[in-house]
This record gives sequence, C-alpha cells and structure tokens, in this order.
Amino acid sequence: METEKYQVLLYYNYVHIEDPETFANDHLKFCKETGLKGRILVAEEGINGTVSGTMEQTQKYMDMMHADERFKDMVFKIDLHDGHAFKKMHVRPRKELVTLRLEDDINPHELTGKYLNPEEFHKALQDEDVIVLDARNDYEYDLGHFRGAIRPEIETFRELPDWVRDNKEMFEGKKILTYCTGGIRCEKFSGWLVREGFEDVAQLHGGIAMYGKHPEVQGDLWDGRMYVFDERISVPINQKEHVIIGKDYFDGEPCERYANCANPECNRQMLCSEENEHKYLRGCSHECRVSPRNLYVKEHNLTEEQVAERLRALGEDQKVHA
Repeated sequence: METEKYQVLLYYNYVHIEDPETFANDHLKFCKETGLKGRILVAEEGINGTVSGTMEQTQKYMDMMHADERFKDMVFKIDLHDGHAFKKMHVRPRKELVTLRLEDDINPHELTGKYLNPEEFHKALQDEDVIVLDARNDYEYDLGHFRGAIRPEIETFRELPDWVRDNKEMFEGKKILTYCTGGIRCEKFSGWLVREGFEDVAQLHGGIAMYGKHPEVQGDLWDGRMYVFDERISVPINQKEHVIIGKDYFDGEPCERYANCANPECNRQMLCSEENEHKYLRGCSHECRVSPRNLYVKEHNLTEEQVAERLRALGEDQKVHA
C-alpha cells in the first residue's frame, strides 16, 4: 500500500486585515476541518504561516487562500514530507507578524530594500564590495548560513536594529545583502536599513527556502542546513555539496542535531550529538544539569545516585538537589 504524501507550506503576505481576531478564529476552524496542522500568525498588517497536511489538504488550503482577493498572488514555498511537521494547529492574532517593536514601524509596501531573485543574489554574493548580513537568530546561523555571512550576536530578531547601530562602521560604504528563512523578516529589516541611511540595501526575495529550490542556483554558496520552526528542525539547501558547519556545543565536533536544554527555565537551543545529550544530562551548564526541574532526569527516571555518578564522570561532584 502506497504511503500518503504530505506537504509543508511556508508563506506570508503583507496585506491589511481588518479584524485579525475574527479572521484568526474563522481561519482556525477551516484549517482544523481540513485536517491541517501548523502555526499561523495574523495581524492587521497581514498573515505569516507554516502548515502541513496531505497533498489534497494543502491544495485545498492554497485554493481557498488564492480565491481571496487579498491573497490571490501569495507565493507558497512547498516541501514534500513523510507526515505532519506539527503536532497541533494554531492560528493566533498578533500585533506584528515579525517582532521588531519599532517606535515607528516599517510598511514594506512603502519602504523596503531592493529585491534580488536567487540568481541575482548568487551573483551579488561573489562581489568583493558587499557585506552579507544574516537577519536570523544566532542558533539559526550556527546550523547553516551563506558563505561569508556575518553572524549578529542576537538571540531574538528585535535585537537586530540595536546590534546594527552598535556596529554601524562595519557597513559604511558597503552594499548590504540580507536574507532570512522565507523573506518576511527581511521585508521590514531591509526597509529599516534604508531608513537608517544605508543607501545600497538588497534582500533575497523569497528567502533561503526559495534559493535552495532554484533550478540554476541549486543552493550554491550555502553551507550547512536551514533551521525551520517545526518538527523537522532543519532542511537541506545546497543541492551541489553539503558542508557541515554546525559544531557540538560540548566538544566542538561537527554536528547538525539540535536539542533544547533540559532545564525549562533555560531551554537553550544547542547543537549536540545523542551521545553528549546523555553524557551531559541534556543540560547546557552544571546549574542546568543539577536543576530539580531537569526534564532529562525525569524522562529517564534517573535516581539521585545515578545523576551523581554522571556528574562525577564530568568532574562535577557538587551535591545534586532532590
């Protein structure tokens, strides 16, 4: 019996939505009735979502969206998958589709950087006078990024403007190329760069997701994998060669496997092998390893003596709190 094929849809559209809360409620009802799972954000400025479902379910969703005048031209980035990429279906109203929290917000329809298609972006990457700025978070960059791209020292997108201001001299007199997963963050961020006075700003239209699927470019000059916000965790981009750039948090060995710190008060995302996950009790620090809330300890029903033995092997002999 042939296994049913699934798809994952990634999409966004900046367009006015009059009543985001009502829209979100109606949208959630349709998605659940259709059998989709995923996460969708709705704001007065538009929609941003990722959903998974069978070929039939996802096609029904795309047809429904394209039948709405507001979304008739919306582009869907499509990945084949062997099942759902989410456990549940969420549609939530928000003030912003991407959290920048600017005092004076950017409207991408009025101000944004120059769009570059994958071929144009690929060519621009090889220009000596450009500076390539990753508009994503640090843990996304660590798993994969364009060759030579700058890694901003940020944990959330809203920190990026302040980071750029603090490092402004780095960008002066340079052509700036910026990119993100699907393109939605760059729509606002590139506009913000222009408003800040940077004269030559361009963004990868359609994001990394579109770049990896381009038949001519084939993801060239991308190293590692692309982080995605669903059960898959990451997807390949470069179809020509795969270079592992991720490094294990604990020993620095090549690694592309993410895990969250077992201490829910920390929840740090870190690259680590399965072996090191067990060795370090999935704790990013001694404090997280001995935390009474350590989920790894609870999941594996470890006794205090067993935890103490693991810690002694690491040279951490401090008392484990019950």
